Amino acid sequence: MTKAPEDSIDYLTVSDPVIHADGINKYTSYRVDCRPPSTYGIPDTNATTTDPFLQNNQEYSSVLRRYSDFLWLYERLHKERAGAIVPHLPEKQAVGKFSPEFVEERRRALEKFLRRVVIHPELFDASCLQTFLKADDMTFQHAKNVSQQMDSPSNNNMDMSASLGGAGAFNLAPKNTSGIKKWFSEAKTTISNDLVTSPDDDLFDEIERYIEALAIQMKRVSTQASGMVRKSKELAHGYFEFGLAFHQLGQSEGEALGRKLELMGGTADTLSAIASSHADQEWRKLDEPFKDYLKTIQGVKVALSRRHDKRVSYSALLHEIQTREGNLHRLRMTPGSEAKAYSTEMSLQRYQAAAEAAREEYAECSQRVLREVDRFKREKAEEMKLVVLDFITLQIKVNREMEQIWGELVPQLEEGSVGEIPIHVGSQSPQQPVQPQPTIVNMPPSQAPPPVPPMPSQPTYSNVPATGSESLMESSIQYRDNNLPGMGL
Repeated sequence: MTKAPEDSIDYLTVSDPVIHADGINKYTSYRVDCRPPSTYGIPDTNATTTDPFLQNNQEYSSVLRRYSDFLWLYERLHKERAGAIVPHLPEKQAVGKFSPEFVEERRRALEKFLRRVVIHPELFDASCLQTFLKADDMTFQHAKNVSQQMDSPSNNNMDMSASLGGAGAFNLAPKNTSGIKKWFSEAKTTISNDLVTSPDDDLFDEIERYIEALAIQMKRVSTQASGMVRKSKELAHGYFEFGLAFHQLGQSEGEALGRKLELMGGTADTLSAIASSHADQEWRKLDEPFKDYLKTIQGVKVALSRRHDKRVSYSALLHEIQTREGNLHRLRMTPGSEAKAYSTEMSLQRYQAAAEAAREEYAECSQRVLREVDRFKREKAEEMKLVVLDFITLQIKVNREMEQIWGELVPQLEEGSVGEIPIHVGSQSPQQPVQPQPTIVNMPPSQAPPPVPPMPSQPTYSNVPATGSESLMESSIQYRDNNLPGMGL
């Protein structure tokens, strides 16, 4: 089986899930360990010189994290590196989330997520990743609280009011900050049909069409792959029932035939086990990779939506700058409005600075999306090829194994006989007993018997089968005269 790129990051593990019961709150914690090779006394290995993440992370770290902490990291990566294709997290589950099977499956998925982030060329050096891996409990909780305050709508309104010259500068805005929030949402809605343009707009439109078409096609492939896995499981169950029927039939027959029927039942049981294992391998090598691919496609869509948000924000700021420039010009032409004109001019300068920052973020996000889409096409094409090759190899292996088992059964069934009744092949009739032939001797002419008069010619009847039972012959002959001799009348 071909190893995925994240499988080589064995120095980063998620292990030891522990279920905690804190009153009505119940959660599972996981131990996250980062063990660089240098911590084992192996200096200057390939991992330390070629792995970008390890170049700045040579110290051992071990922390406890829960699912909500992984979710915080996922959301922060989207904000810090807008436009990046962030690896997907395992989905939430409301029922059965503390069962051993689910906990282990989630642990494996969280480890895969973290390893993919570490080898991601756009995410491996994010500050939130360092905080997640190294911060102690108090520091990490403080970082989460700060990020939540920064992302809260009320804080965003205050920042915009202060930085853009609203109530925070001259107390000219209303006391409640909901007006700023309403303005920004309305500005995005209004400006959505009048966005700023760039030379790459046609390229991004083409990318969006490609991703939408790819999502549709991959969903169909994933559905068919799930169907194949389901049919393989049904085949395993069918072999099991088939073998059970032959075992029961063999117990009701004689020794010779019963043993052969038992052999057939045992072979079916073996094939059932092989088919069941085959279904599990098909799920890991075909069904799971295709579903993972669909989630990655969704990650590309999220990256494109982040770029669209940056574009709308930048366009909204440009629209507001135009409006304030018009207000400033009118105030300067109005006597007695010098204070308002000065306030509007200061506010305009802050909007211009914010627009410049938004332009840089928009350009950076656009370039990151282009790099990510190019990497997505290149890496996923190679991964899809490996998935198909693994699937073909699996089919060849399983079919050869089944063929060998069937082949070993044939000589065992052909040994000896199961009865005394001869078996006739084809439509040949059983061999008739040989009639004894009379012995011809030479006798004198005087003692020779008189010659036998010739038999009268028999009528020829058409449409009469050459062979068959006597009843068929009698029913097939049609007599023209019922008074013929021999009719018993």
